[in-house]
Amino acid sequence: MTAEIAAAIAQSAFASLGLAQPLLRALLDEGYERPTPVQGEVIPHALSGVDVIAGAQTGTGKTAAFVLPILQRLAADPASGPRRIRALVLTPTRELAGQIGDSIAAYGRYMKIRHTVVYGGVSQYRQEQALKASPDILVATPGRLLDLMQQRLVDLSGVSFYVLDEADRMLDMGFIHDVRRITERVPSQRQTLFFSATVPPAIEKLAAGMLHEPVRVAITPAVTTAESVDHRVMFVAKADKRFALEKLLADTEIARAIVFTRTKHGANRLSEQLDKAGIVAAAIHGNKSQGARERALESFRKGETRVLVATDVAARGIDVDDISHVINYDLPNVAESYVHRIGRTGRAGRTGRAISFCDNAERGLLRDIERLIKKRIPVTAPTT
Repeated sequence: MTAEIAAAIAQSAFASLGLAQPLLRALLDEGYERPTPVQGEVIPHALSGVDVIAGAQTGTGKTAAFVLPILQRLAADPASGPRRIRALVLTPTRELAGQIGDSIAAYGRYMKIRHTVVYGGVSQYRQEQALKASPDILVATPGRLLDLMQQRLVDLSGVSFYVLDEADRMLDMGFIHDVRRITERVPSQRQTLFFSATVPPAIEKLAAGMLHEPVRVAITPAVTTAESVDHRVMFVAKADKRFALEKLLADTEIARAIVFTRTKHGANRLSEQLDKAGIVAAAIHGNKSQGARERALESFRKGETRVLVATDVAARGIDVDDISHVINYDLPNVAESYVHRIGRTGRAGRTGRAISFCDNAERGLLRDIERLIKKRIPVTAPTT
C-alpha cells in the first residue's frame, strides 16, 4: 500500500464509523467518499452487535450498511473448527441476491471471507458445489433456500448474523411464511438486521418475532421521493407515446435510462421498436429466463445497452450506477410503484430525472401519484 493510499484511507469519512482498514481501502477503490445517512446510522449499531430494524428504501445505500459490518465482524472473529455458514442474508429477488453478492465481493476484496449466492430459476448443481465449500456468508432467496434445506444441502446452525432485506417486498411476494420457516432454523443467539422500506402491521409483527430489543433507524418516510430527482410529466396521447419516446431518447444527456411499461408484452414490443429506430435497448421482465435477464442487466451496466425497458419486476432491486433517467412510458396502476420506479435514479447523492408520459386515460393515476408524494409534478412539453 502506498503512502498516498494510506493517507486517503485515514482521511475517509467512513473511518469515523469504526470500519477497519481493509474495508476503507475497498471503499476507496469503489470511489465512495462519505457514508449515506442509512450507513451512518446503521453501521455503528451493527458493529456493536445489537439488533437493528431500519426503515430504508432502495437507493439509500442500505446494502453496504449491512455488508460492511458483517465483513468486519467475521474477519475479527475467524472461524474455529470446521467452516460453517456464519452469516445469512435473505432477499426477495434473484437480482437483489446477485447484487448483494457483488457488493460482498467488492467490499471484501482485501479480506479472506468467502460467500455464495443461491436463488431459483437456474440449475442448483453449481449452488450445491459452492455450498460444499462452506462459505462464510450465504445470500439467498427464500424459495431456493428452503428447497436446499429440505434436501439437507445447507446447514444454518452456525449462523450468528442474520439479515432480512426488503421485508415489505417479501410480504408483497408472499414469502413471509417461508421467512418464518427459515428463521426457525437459525440459532436464536444471533444478531439480526432487518430492513424494510415500509413497516405495515404484518411487517411489525414479523420483526417482533425476529428481533431482540432492536435499535430503530428511520431514514426516509415510505412515500417520499428523493430530493435529488427532478420530476416531470408529459401529456402525450397513447398513440403518440412511442414517437415521443424516440424523440426524447435522441437527447444525448440521457446517458442511461430505464423505461417502465405496464405489461411484459409491451416491454418486449417497445424494446424491439426502439432497436429498429437505432436506439440500443433490451427488455427485462418476469417471463424472461434468468440467463436473459442477467445478460440484459450486464449489458446495461457496461453501457453497451443504453435503454432498459422494464416492468415493475425491475422497479426495486436493480442496482445499476449512474442511471440518469427513469421514464414512465406507462404510469403504474399502483401509486406506490411510482416511488419505487424512480428510486432507480438519483441514488446515493447523485442527481437524476424522472419523466412520465400521461395519456387521457391515465390522468386519474397521475392524481393518485401526486396525492401520495404530496406534490404536483411539473408539466413539460413533449420534444418536437
